[in-house]
Amino acid sequence: MIKTLDELNAVKAKAAEVVSTRVEHKDSGVRDVLVCGGTGCTSSGSANIIKALEEEIEKNGLKDKVNVIKTGCFGLCALGPIMIVYPEGVFYSKTEAEHIPEIVEQHLKNGEPVKKYLYSETVHEDGSIISLDETPFYKKQHRVALRNCGVINPEHIEEYIARDGYQALNKVLTTMSPDDVIKVITDSGLRGRGGAGFPTGRKWQFAKASVNEQKYVCCNADEGDPGAFMDRSVLEGDPHAVIEAMTIAGYAIGANQGYIYVRAEYPIAVERLEIAIRQAEEQGMLGDDIFGTGFKFHLGLRLGAGAFVCGEETALMTSIEGNRGEPRVRPPFPAVKGLFGKPTILNNVETYANICQIILNGAEWFAGMGTEKSKGTKVFALGGKIHNTGLVEVPMGTTLREVIEEIGGGIPNGKKFKAAQTGGPSGGCIPPQHLDIPIDYDNLISIGSMMGSGGLIVMDEDNCMVDIAKFFLEFTVDESCGKCTPCRIGTKRLYEILSKITEGKGTMEDLDKMEKLCYYIKDNALCGLGQTAPNPVLSTLRYFRDEYIAHVKDKTCPAGVCKSLLSYKIIADKCKGCSLCSKKCPVGAISGEIRNPFKIDSEKCIKCGVCMSNCKFGAIVKG
Repeated sequence: MIKTLDELNAVKAKAAEVVSTRVEHKDSGVRDVLVCGGTGCTSSGSANIIKALEEEIEKNGLKDKVNVIKTGCFGLCALGPIMIVYPEGVFYSKTEAEHIPEIVEQHLKNGEPVKKYLYSETVHEDGSIISLDETPFYKKQHRVALRNCGVINPEHIEEYIARDGYQALNKVLTTMSPDDVIKVITDSGLRGRGGAGFPTGRKWQFAKASVNEQKYVCCNADEGDPGAFMDRSVLEGDPHAVIEAMTIAGYAIGANQGYIYVRAEYPIAVERLEIAIRQAEEQGMLGDDIFGTGFKFHLGLRLGAGAFVCGEETALMTSIEGNRGEPRVRPPFPAVKGLFGKPTILNNVETYANICQIILNGAEWFAGMGTEKSKGTKVFALGGKIHNTGLVEVPMGTTLREVIEEIGGGIPNGKKFKAAQTGGPSGGCIPPQHLDIPIDYDNLISIGSMMGSGGLIVMDEDNCMVDIAKFFLEFTVDESCGKCTPCRIGTKRLYEILSKITEGKGTMEDLDKMEKLCYYIKDNALCGLGQTAPNPVLSTLRYFRDEYIAHVKDKTCPAGVCKSLLSYKIIADKCKGCSLCSKKCPVGAISGEIRNPFKIDSEKCIKCGVCMSNCKFGAIVKG
């Protein structure tokens, strides 16, 4: 058990000898093979990679010369399973178990990387290999919250300690008062990364000022936005960063108990949190008399059942209490009356992941990144119609164009960018004219979107914006807790009007009705989730109104997505009469004679598109 800074530094020095091989590319005579053990790579078979590596290393007598280490997410999720070999730092992508014998023989045994399996961006035409940090995906990133993800084994507390782990907690408990801690966090400009962007230091100050014998620290790891996986990746790759930060928060506000509310659908994150909490308790970083200072802090896990509304702070606390997750009327705010009626602070995973680095490096260091009102970095889950799907962390103020075209690698298949959706169901769609907007809290709100927790979905010309709005409304209707009428009934009515429009039955009056209803919901819903639910509708009406009008007046879907407005036809001049479309049609709607143009029976056609996707001559088009 660690009781002093000297004891902590002794553990750090010993573990640093191992970890520095990766971080500083030091050649210690032993290679570290890091295999991504995050959810994405695990689902792609990274466990098979680890098994194959261990077998081949044993077979080749390399057990004393090679360490196989399971880490968290490296970020480039589209290329999983991912494997990095240090000290060289070479990056193997889309690794398969069949590749391992050759990699072990040629690289781990004989020192020659197998270039055909490396990430193509790291291999030049002349065969030279460049650093991963020099690739377009990584060179504009700045990792703070993700600094340990893909670097350490998250199941070994010693590796976290080697990277300055628990140094911030020691500094706080032995050299700083609670007011000192809150001042540093306030001066840093850190705002909550869970969506609303409320100043973290101010929230902590409110809770500290509340007088009560019992206070709580909570972590929102529920992360319910479609396409979002930022918090999950931090918990899977660096769980101790959150544990240490929550302990610091407990000291700052005068709390001795914390809870991490995490989705039950995140089994890897849950398992690593359980391991990390147990290790922290064994080492004296959690529990009674931490670092011999008399300060005590305990931490528990609570699993969420997947209700989106439990991402709202009061609903989350209600769920921890064992009740149905429904929002409460505010005020009083949680800092005054929160969990079990006691003063409580709630921050999300990414917010906590910044705390220790701010304490160690200072408020000015953090405030030196980002924009005037949005300091630091932001983690985004980049998905949709983009080459480099994955996890990115960039300084606030980075433009949307930089994220999409440079880091993300642009839109596949030569398609044009149409919109980017930020903030999940609470956010909005950003059109091409705002591609150069610097990303921060205030800029996104000014154009009808919001930061949210960090989901960033890219759409191209083949996406229908009316259908996108309908998709998010369907999600909100499904996930509404039903407590307040504006959300329960209002979002349902919005969804019904959108459905009517996508079926070609809408009217121009419906657009006006929908807009009025959106503002009514925003003004009257009980919680932030209900109040922001209309954002996808309002932003698409604002920037893509022509698509709504095409659906209403022309009864067409310009993107060819809405089935009720679709028809398929065969261009006689292009049809070769091969009969493939007829054979593939699941309902027998296509007929004709071999070597003569075929025809589609519109009455039978179910508009599945199978015929068009199988036609080799481009003879079938959407009507």
